[in-house]
Amino acid sequence: MSKRAHTVRKKGADRADAVLPALSSLSDIPEFSVLTPSERQKSAFGEMAAGESDLHMGCVVRLDRGYPAVAWEGGLVRAEFAAGLTKGEADSRVAVGDWVVLRVPEGHDKAQIEAILPRESDVARWRGGARGERQTLAANVDIVLVAQALGARRISMDRIARSAVIAADCGAHVAVVFTKADRAEADVLEADVTLVRAVLGPEVPVVVTSSARDRAGVEDVRALVPRGTIAIVLGESGAGKSTLLNALLGHEALETGAVRARDDKGRHTTVARRMVALPGGGVIVDEPGLRSLPLVGHERGLRLVFPRIAEAALGCRFRDCTHTHEPGCAVREALAEGEFTPDSLDAYLALATEMRESAASLDPDIVL
Repeated sequence: MSKRAHTVRKKGADRADAVLPALSSLSDIPEFSVLTPSERQKSAFGEMAAGESDLHMGCVVRLDRGYPAVAWEGGLVRAEFAAGLTKGEADSRVAVGDWVVLRVPEGHDKAQIEAILPRESDVARWRGGARGERQTLAANVDIVLVAQALGARRISMDRIARSAVIAADCGAHVAVVFTKADRAEADVLEADVTLVRAVLGPEVPVVVTSSARDRAGVEDVRALVPRGTIAIVLGESGAGKSTLLNALLGHEALETGAVRARDDKGRHTTVARRMVALPGGGVIVDEPGLRSLPLVGHERGLRLVFPRIAEAALGCRFRDCTHTHEPGCAVREALAEGEFTPDSLDAYLALATEMRESAASLDPDIVL
């Protein structure tokens, strides 16, 4: 068998063998010493591990086909799940960034995850239809970097705005990273930056990068992820995430793929979910390209991203006001007074409408 891979049996419906990369072949994985749990997580671990010498804190730094690699004080180890985590509990699915209670039996080459410690943030999307579920993309993230490729045409704010709502809902900050800026004319680039600031506000950082040789842009991104910070990059396939991360790492560590000319989209090049440690900086979670980011149950995030609109809506005459044509609409009045921009209201209304329709379509027994 190859030294770069080994076969393990993963618990699942088909119990199929999964071929995983050998831990010794993995590079750019953050060391345990640079990963810092919160005081709440330390306290929870202390309560669970009292009196048990083979229990340790660990951080999930990589998932290959759902099979975790965990960093702990003894190094890096593959981990299986304790029986209590495989019986359908709501919090039984581990994500990259999760702090866990790890049992490391002496003399064994695999550890066992006994429990998932409380999350400080949970970057999640809705997966599936009326009977779907929330899928955690990464846990304990400090900032979400929304990668958006530029081109000859002006960008659509939809993907950026919904990513910002998800980030705010989970308690993370958000920044927008424009990639492939060399494909956009100067006036288009200026209009795109202006649009983001008009919708999300001037306090949201916007960084522009063109290629791996654009050192200034790359360093601007690095500044968003200082030591002690964990970020996740969200973007569609073809957004240039892997190229950006390779530039941040300083070497070709992640596979990049071509973009189709007919629709300017790319194929998935990232397979595993993983953490990568930035030289001189923090840690970034590399997430496979996401074709969709449905919004279900993210009302809190919507209020946080559009606070002036949400506050104005409290003054509308009708509780179910759509802020489009009803008399006594305080939102339209606030718009006329310049409290926020038309672009900001358009983005808010589109996302709010989607969330209302999504909530109405859920099966009655779904609990968000």
